Amino acid sequence: MSGNIDLLSDALAAAKAENRAALVAYLPAGFPTVDGGIAAIKAVFEGGADVVEVGLPHSDPVLDGPVIQTADDIALRGGVRIADVMRTVREAHEATGKPVLVMTYWNPIDRYGVERFTEELAAAGGAGCILPDLPVQESALWREHADKHGLATVFVVAPSSRDERLATITAAGSGFVYAASLMGVTGTRESVGEQAADLVRRTRAAVEPGRTLPVCVGLGVSDAAQAKEVAAFADGVIVGSAFVKRILDADGDEAAGLAAVRELAAELAEGVRRDS
Repeated sequence: MSGNIDLLSDALAAAKAENRAALVAYLPAGFPTVDGGIAAIKAVFEGGADVVEVGLPHSDPVLDGPVIQTADDIALRGGVRIADVMRTVREAHEATGKPVLVMTYWNPIDRYGVERFTEELAAAGGAGCILPDLPVQESALWREHADKHGLATVFVVAPSSRDERLATITAAGSGFVYAASLMGVTGTRESVGEQAADLVRRTRAAVEPGRTLPVCVGLGVSDAAQAKEVAAFADGVIVGSAFVKRILDADGDEAAGLAAVRELAAELAEGVRRDS
């Protein structure tokens, strides 16, 4: 079954046809509120994002740095639930027609039920899931239900990933591969570094001949200059903490926060254009 994953594949292919990398934005559901989070995602799309990842807030986000941890804490204290995540996906997708994924750790899905989660995500118009802590060798049940509902399964690779593991992950994954630019947690950084370019090269080399599987790079990109640097070698540029920080810096002023993320998306959308 193809289903919602096609929207994601089409968005990434359209960016490539325009000789640019896709801009993939991340924002947690329920931050600063459920309604505010939905409005922020719409603003990011309006600014020029091609794809949005909706984070499912978690009490122990091992991959996430302090900025996203702060946002998750605000969302959890606000009582966000998986139903709110599904609503966020639905309303953001319906309002824009753009691909929306969920990024989540495995434990919430396991507790909620894989079949129930995939069915509800597909019904909400979701394009798939990014699962940073689900080992590929333990992913068969998830992939069975994701495939059934036409959802992408995006795995995360890191500079420490050996070529053999990259081959296993690219064979099992779909939609795209999330390449973590360096070891560590999410957050903005001064430089994304050469490790990311090497990881993209090795990941592409691991993809089965004749198969298209874009490689998108995240962890550390915060401005147009860095987006341009990554766009030179990646199929997509993933930005999360920088968007979250703009909302945090607005200090409760929703209009200012929305304007700030819309502005950042526009700057980054210009940056991912390789000929700009």
